Amino acid sequence: MKGMILAAGLGTRLRPLTDQRPKALVEIGGRTLLEIAIRRLASFGIRDVIINVHHFADMVVEYLKKNANFGSRVEISREDVLLDTGGGLTKAAWFFAGSDNAFVLHNVDVLSTIDLGKMMQFHREREALVTLAVQQRETSRYLLFDKDGHLCGRQAGRDREPQIARAAEDVRALAFSGIHVISPRFLEMMSEEGVFSIIDTYMRLAAGGERILAFRADEYYWRDLGKPENVKQAAQDIERQILRL
Repeated sequence: MKGMILAAGLGTRLRPLTDQRPKALVEIGGRTLLEIAIRRLASFGIRDVIINVHHFADMVVEYLKKNANFGSRVEISREDVLLDTGGGLTKAAWFFAGSDNAFVLHNVDVLSTIDLGKMMQFHREREALVTLAVQQRETSRYLLFDKDGHLCGRQAGRDREPQIARAAEDVRALAFSGIHVISPRFLEMMSEEGVFSIIDTYMRLAAGGERILAFRADEYYWRDLGKPENVKQAAQDIERQILRL
């Protein structure tokens, strides 16, 4: 399998930690977020990785070169303009050409113990187009799933009007964890262009009946490292052995 690490963001929420470096090179427990992500993918046999870069891009390239890509085969997708998740994947789609295997798309600024092996098995057994790791927790944006775990909408906060892609009963609002397993045929279905969120594509395809499924990851540790206080909390979790990397 192959993977893509989304690391092009400006990291504005992480300031001042990102004033002089990209968020991918912010450290936690003596290791950068990028090293953690690469090694985590490798632990599940994913050693062919493409990383999109923009903010302090040369620093990321030099860091990887200095550390011999941490034993993985790494390609770089440079973005002159930030393309968001969907545009970023579209630009890097060449990396996945010719493969029949699903691939993993992973945010660099999320830390988790989610079992990617189980997630990939779930994806294969259910013949999903896309599988999304989700949890029951509070967040500012929710994805909505029906009782069978099919994506059917999204909602910005629990008090906002939901956007429904397809009608469903017993809709469940779940928090997305920034980890996707994607079948290669998805790349041919992306008609959006330029700068766009991959969630927009998911919504369009869900409306057409495609199998975009929820992988429940409630039992696993997960933390968004987009803010300095979250980085501090994760470091404390490591020190207290609540989290082991």
